[in-house]
Amino acid sequence: MGSRRVLQLRFDLPADHDADLHERLRLLLVNITPRVQLIDPDMAVLDLTGALPYWKRDARSLTELVQLSTLAHLGLHSSAGCAGNRMLASMACALTPPGRRTVIDDCPEAITAFLRPRPVRGLPGVGAEAAATLGEYGLHTVGDVADVPQPTLQRLLGARAGRALHEHAQGRDTMVVDPAPVPASLSTEHRFPTDELDPAAHRRTLLALADDLGARLRATGQIATGVTCTIRYADLSATRRSRTLPEATQHTVLLARTAYAVYDSPALQRARVRSIALRADALRPVGRATRQLTLDAGDDKPLAIEAVADRARARYGQQVIYPAALAINSPPPSPRQGD
Repeated sequence: MGSRRVLQLRFDLPADHDADLHERLRLLLVNITPRVQLIDPDMAVLDLTGALPYWKRDARSLTELVQLSTLAHLGLHSSAGCAGNRMLASMACALTPPGRRTVIDDCPEAITAFLRPRPVRGLPGVGAEAAATLGEYGLHTVGDVADVPQPTLQRLLGARAGRALHEHAQGRDTMVVDPAPVPASLSTEHRFPTDELDPAAHRRTLLALADDLGARLRATGQIATGVTCTIRYADLSATRRSRTLPEATQHTVLLARTAYAVYDSPALQRARVRSIALRADALRPVGRATRQLTLDAGDDKPLAIEAVADRARARYGQQVIYPAALAINSPPPSPRQGD
């Protein structure tokens, strides 16, 4: 078998897509390679290594075939990144516009040429705090970090983080494509009409997305055990952060609090945001909750209002009532839903 080839795809899902689109997409992809991992409603990772000799194609040609197949059969435009491991494929995909593909040849020269100019924040696990620490020592790009000995990085960031950063800066990554089904989730997304700089607008959007997820969870009798927030920027890069909820919940106020905490973790400073997506992770039936769903005493009023809002929405539609914070100056953002 030849060298490993991993393909990551980001799909441009329509706002009104069918509920079964996700499953139809999965079935189409597993007909190309059985090693498919759907990691988001709009994201998939494929291990093409074994499929290349079967299809008698190289990585670039098979990537193009996958994109053409999803467009022809499902009408989905996609961005694609293909490389020798998941990290490189993910970084390439994030930098690629819809309908295009970036293929990094599996040779040291190609990997170095792609990685070294990238900002260090593009590497997995490098948040705002780590980037600031590295920046104090003049380490702004992946190339800067790659030239630093591993023991130095470990002194700056700690043993584990420094070792991982050293490996990633050299283009090495050991994550595999796991085709096991992921736990059920619900997602919702808002795309700004123009790139949005205002943090207040970002937080209003997060509240609208949490409100949408909470209403859908309650309507379907489900609770979420975690939240994932994906922020896409004007330069086509993205930040994805996940957090486990203190207690599995279906209540908007708790989902919103966690969403704010996840949003604050990258420490964005006037970032030009193109879209924000929020996902409720690892869903399970509300009857299987191991602890009683409770809120702080101060949350009794929001919980009572939430129940009234659910009844009003069931009768008059989703936009008839929403949190007051979303009514300031402009109508609430309209989320795009996914399963």
